[in-house]
Amino acid sequence: MKLPGDLSSGKLIKILSKNGYEVTLQKGSHIRLTRMENNNSHHITIPNHDPIKIGTLNNIIKDLSDNLKMSKEDILRLYF
Repeated sequence: MKLPGDLSSGKLIKILSKNGYEVTLQKGSHIRLTRMENNNSHHITIPNHDPIKIGTLNNIIKDLSDNLKMSKEDILRLYF
């Protein structure tokens, strides 16, 4: 499955918010999202850009994949 090339930070935040992530910090043009689970927190920092560059989005999805113990393909199917 291909990565969406026109995904803005607002759309990504909305997608991740539906899956337990909350905006916890914004510093300059970067937004930090946090997900709490079993006293463990997972942080993702995304740039406030429209659109998010493909390489950056790929790294964000890889980070989600590692944290959620799912394949990148499963993350793309589930979220996008």
